[in-house]
Amino acid sequence: MHDVREKQREARRKIIRQWAKLPKDKRQSMEGISEFARTAAQQNEKAFVRSRRDPHEKIMGWLLPRAHL
Repeated sequence: MHDVREKQREARRKIIRQWAKLPKDKRQSMEGISEFARTAAQQNEKAFVRSRRDPHEKIMGWLLPRAHL
């Protein structure tokens, strides 16, 4: 259980860092955010193996507060 949480924390940090590096215009539309979240979920699928929530939804929850909509 502890290992799963740690993998998710590491994935969260990595995904948010990647998100912050994107040009601002790519962070301003729901389509861009959703596309990034889908790709990130696929690239980090091992971190979400035991998650109850859909990885895409979880990542969207991390990114939306940081979005410039």
